[in-house]
Amino acid sequence: MRILYFLCFLGLVSCGQAANNQKEKEQKSPTSAQGIVFPKLPKSMKFAGQTINLEDEDIRERLDREILVIAYYQSQTTGYFKRAHRYFPEIEKILKEEGLPDDFKYLAVIESGLQQAVSPVGAQGFWQFMPTTAKLHNLEMSDEVDMRLNIDLSTRAACEFLKETNEGFNDWVMTSAAYNRGPAGVREDMEWQQTEHYFDTDQNSETGRYVFRILAMKLIMENPEAYGYYPKQMELYNPLKTKKITVTESIPDLSEWALEHGYNIKILRKLNPWLLTLKLTIKEHPYIIELPTKSENLKPYKKYL
Repeated sequence: MRILYFLCFLGLVSCGQAANNQKEKEQKSPTSAQGIVFPKLPKSMKFAGQTINLEDEDIRERLDREILVIAYYQSQTTGYFKRAHRYFPEIEKILKEEGLPDDFKYLAVIESGLQQAVSPVGAQGFWQFMPTTAKLHNLEMSDEVDMRLNIDLSTRAACEFLKETNEGFNDWVMTSAAYNRGPAGVREDMEWQQTEHYFDTDQNSETGRYVFRILAMKLIMENPEAYGYYPKQMELYNPLKTKKITVTESIPDLSEWALEHGYNIKILRKLNPWLLTLKLTIKEHPYIIELPTKSENLKPYKKYL
């Protein structure tokens, strides 16, 4: 660039050309002296097959806020990309089987970061089910098991909740808000304010940010380089190769059981976080336990020596 300006000084190139080249270079660079450069928000975007108009100033500012919060929390958001590479294929498969829009995988990201999270109020798992809601959707909870921590079953339960809720709203944005606030809470807010949509309704802080967090996550995860993330350069977590074992008889000691199968309790719990204790009692139905395949690098450490 200095050469161009020198040539400009000599009259060999136009100063306008030098300035344009500098401007183009700054626009292409993911960073600048002023910080991370983000793309301009679009005038509209798609979510769950619906077109969302983003021209309203309030909507743009609320979405922009969530993009800033997510994109500038680099350590956390990098973790989202790493875990999404492992878990999105399974979640996407279930969403498709259950007839849900693929975009709802981003709801799981903002709920838990694709971790078996536990909230201060008792919600657990990828989809953050509260105990009461979990029971309504047939997720078993006992002293020994908690199927809110079973990715397959909890994802299907979330699909069931979303489909049932959307029957009442017929709008995936409203349905998403209801996942946080509850269908009755969303309707109550709309009724006393005499509004017809989430974007027109004044909500509590959490619900008011909720849909915008999903939209921001979608924009960032679908356009990572535009926001300064380069997944291809990350060591992403690959989906784990597992085999399923149907257990029809009670297991008095899961640690011993794991050792008998060539693994240990640490590996068993990594793949089956829904196992809460060291025993598994069979009462009404069998359970399916996952273990690594022989080709998976998830083994007792001595097997690497």
